[in-house]
Amino acid sequence: MKRHIKHVTVLGSGIMGSGIAAHFANIGVQVLLLDIVPFELTEAETKKGLTKEDKIVRNRIANENFAKLKKSSPALLYSPKFADRITVGNFDDDLAKIKKTDWIIEVVVERLDIKKSVYEKIEALRKDGTLISSNTSGIPINQLVEGRSDDFKKYFAGTHFFNPVRYLPLLEIIPTNDTDPEIIDFYMSYGAKFLGKTTVLAKDTPAFIANRIGVFSMMNLLHSVKELGLNVSDVDKLTGPVIGRPKSATFRTADVVGLDTLVHVAKGVEGSGTEQDMFQKGFAMPSYIDFMMEKKMLGSKTDGGFYKKVKNAAGKSEIQGLNLETLEYELQDKNSFPTLELTKNIDKPLDRFKVLIAGKDKAGELYRKSLGSLFAYVSHKVPEISDEVYKIDDALRAGFGWENGPFEIWDAVGVNKGIELAKAEGYEVSDWVKNLAEKNQTFYKVNNEGQSTFVNKDSGEYSKIPGQDSFIILDNIRKNKTLWSNSEAQIQDLGDGIINFEIKSKMNSLGGGVLDGLNRAIDLAEKEYDGLVIANQGTNFSVGANLAMIMMMAVDQDWDDLNMAIAYFQKSMMRVRYSSIPVVVAPFGMTLGGGCEMTMHADRVVAAAETYIGLVEVGVGVIPGGGGTKEMTLRTSRDFHNDDVKNNRLRDAFMNIAMGKVATSAYEAYDMGILEHGKDIVVVDKKTQLKTSKMLAMSLASHGYTQPIEQKVKVVGKDALGMFYVGTDQMLAGNYISEHDKKIADKLAYVMVGGNLSEPTLVTEQYLLNLEREAFLQLCGERKTLERIQFMLTKGKPLRN
Repeated sequence: MKRHIKHVTVLGSGIMGSGIAAHFANIGVQVLLLDIVPFELTEAETKKGLTKEDKIVRNRIANENFAKLKKSSPALLYSPKFADRITVGNFDDDLAKIKKTDWIIEVVVERLDIKKSVYEKIEALRKDGTLISSNTSGIPINQLVEGRSDDFKKYFAGTHFFNPVRYLPLLEIIPTNDTDPEIIDFYMSYGAKFLGKTTVLAKDTPAFIANRIGVFSMMNLLHSVKELGLNVSDVDKLTGPVIGRPKSATFRTADVVGLDTLVHVAKGVEGSGTEQDMFQKGFAMPSYIDFMMEKKMLGSKTDGGFYKKVKNAAGKSEIQGLNLETLEYELQDKNSFPTLELTKNIDKPLDRFKVLIAGKDKAGELYRKSLGSLFAYVSHKVPEISDEVYKIDDALRAGFGWENGPFEIWDAVGVNKGIELAKAEGYEVSDWVKNLAEKNQTFYKVNNEGQSTFVNKDSGEYSKIPGQDSFIILDNIRKNKTLWSNSEAQIQDLGDGIINFEIKSKMNSLGGGVLDGLNRAIDLAEKEYDGLVIANQGTNFSVGANLAMIMMMAVDQDWDDLNMAIAYFQKSMMRVRYSSIPVVVAPFGMTLGGGCEMTMHADRVVAAAETYIGLVEVGVGVIPGGGGTKEMTLRTSRDFHNDDVKNNRLRDAFMNIAMGKVATSAYEAYDMGILEHGKDIVVVDKKTQLKTSKMLAMSLASHGYTQPIEQKVKVVGKDALGMFYVGTDQMLAGNYISEHDKKIADKLAYVMVGGNLSEPTLVTEQYLLNLEREAFLQLCGERKTLERIQFMLTKGKPLRN
C-alpha cells in the first residue's frame, strides 16, 4: 500500500503524547498536538484579566506540555529547531483540523469511556481512509472500536510506543479483528522504516508483549529479594549491565517508571483471568509494595521510592535505599558476590549466564530463581501472546532495554538446563519446549546464508526472521566472511566488492591494534575490492583514543614513541580521507574524540540518528590530535566572504572544541559542522546502517570514484590569535575556566589560526597536523593533563583542575 504521512494529529499532550509528537517532528512530519480546554482559570490568568475564551487560556495545557517537551532532558527532539514542526491547540477549537491530517494518534487518559467519547467526536469529523490508532497500554484494543463505523475499524489499530519515545525503540502494533491486513502491514513498515522502531506485531492480550513479560520478570524479583535476604542495591547490582540490562536494573527502573505504573500493569494482568494458575501468584503484591503505594512512595515523581536522595548528618546529599524489613531509608551495604568475579573476563553478557547460574552464593541463587521462572513463563506465552519466539525477544530488547531476549538467554544456558531451572522453582515448561529439548534443538540458529532463523513451535522447522534483507548482522557473517582479525579489530567481506572494518577493542577505543587493522583494511580494499565501510554493531562506535597507552608513554616520558604514535594516528586518518577507494564510516552512540576524527575524514558518513559525537579531548587535558583540530580549521576556512564571517565561524568551531561539546544527535552534528549537508546522511533505524553504508560505498565506486587531491587551508594568523587570547583571559578572570583550561584553549587557538603567521596564508593540511601534534605532545607533558587522564581512566568522568 502506497501511503505518505505528511501530517499527524496527536490527541493528548502529556508525557506520552508529547513524546510521540516530538518523534514524528524528528523525522520531518508536521504535527498538531491537542489537549483539553482547562476547566478553570489559574490565579495568574485571573490577575491578567484573561477569560476562558482567550486562546492563551484555552491552549494552556497543550502549551505547557509543549514547553516541557522543548526543555526535556534528555532531549526528545533531535534538534531544537524541529519544535517548529509542532503546532498546539485544543479539542474544542481545533479538532476539526483532523479532516486534513494523515494519521490521528489518540493518547488520552486510560479510561474506556473517555476514549470512546473522543472517538465519537473524531468519527464526526474524520475523513474516510484516515489512519487512526491508540497508544493505550491497558485497554483491550477490540473494546475501543465497539460501535464505530466499518471505515473507522478498518484503519484502526493499537500503536503502543514506549517512554521515552525517542530512546526506546519498541513499537507494538495491535490490530483489532476488523483492521485491514494492508493497514497492519503499513503500520509495521512505517514504524520500522520511518520512525526507526522495532515494530512487533502483538495480539490483543493483557499488557501485550513487552509489559506482560517484563513486568512478570520484575514482579518475580520483587518477591525474591526478601526470600534471599538481599537489599534493593544488591538486586540492582545483579540485574543491571552484568546481564545486559540497563544501569537502572530493577528497583531504579521501578522508580523511574513509577511504582504506580508497575502496579497498574501487574494488577491488570492479575485481574484479567487469563493467567495460568502457576503464575498467578507472581503478580500478587508483596506487603511492602502495598505500604509504598499507601504512602505515595512512587519513585522519582514523588521524590522517593525504592531510593531517596537525603541529607546526611553532615549536610551532604546521599542516595539511600529502602530497607524492605523496616521500611525506612538507609545507606545500604555494598555486598560482594564471588559469582560476579568469575565473569569479569567475559565480555558478552550472553556468554556470562552459564557461569552466573552455576554460582554458589546468593547471586547464583537469584539468577537460578529468576531465570527458571522466566523461562517457564515465556514458554507458556507462545502462542498466547505471540506465535513466534523472536517477537517476544524483540519486544524485551526494544521495550525494556535488554541486550538479549529470554529465548536467546535460554539458548545460551541450554534448553535442557533451562527446563531444569524451571522445575527447581516448581514450574513446568510448555510441551512444545519439551519436544524441542528431546530433539536437541534450539530456539534459534544461523543458516548457511548467514541469516537468523527461529524454530516453529509446532513443526520444529526453522524459518528466517523477517526483515533481514534490509540489514546485515555482523555476528551472523563472521564465521564465513572474516578475511583478517587481531585482538582489537576484524575485516569482513560484505559482498559486492565491499569490505567492512570492525573495531572490537574494549569500549572500541582506538589503539595500535585498531590502527594496524585500519591500514590493513585500506591496503586490502585498494588492491582487491571496490570500497571500504568502517562500522561495528557494539554498544558505541568508539569512545576515542586509547588513553592508557598515552598515559603510559607520557609518564615514562617516551616522547619519541608518543610522537610516532600520534603521527601514525594522523596518517591513518589521512588515509581514510585520501585512499584510492571510497570509505564510508557509520557512527552511532558515543562517537568521541578519535571516533569523531575518523568520522570527519570519511568520504561519506551514514550516521545513526542517535549519534552522540564530538571532539572531547580537552576533558583529558589535550587538544584533538588525530586530525580533528586540522579538520575543523579546514571546514571553517571554506567559503569565507569577509573577516567577520570568517572569525565567527572559526570562533564557533574553537568554542565547540574548547568546551568539549558533544552533539546529542546526528542532526545536531550538522549544526556543529561535524557532519556535512549534501554529503553525509542520517538513518533513523540503526539496524539498516551497515546495509545503507555498503550500498553508498557501492554507489560511489560504480560512479567512478577518484582519489581526492589534498587540500590547501587558508589560516588567518596572529590577528585572530590575539582575539582568542583576549577571550580566554576574560573567561579565566570570570572564573569560567581554570588556568589549565586556558593553557589548553590557547594552544588550540594557536593551531586553528595556523600559528604566529603575520597575515592570512594558504597552508597544507600537513602543516596544521604538525602544529596539532606538537601542541598535543606539549600538553601531555603537563602534570595537570596526566591528572585528568588518570581521573578519566579510574573514574570514567572528566576532572576539572
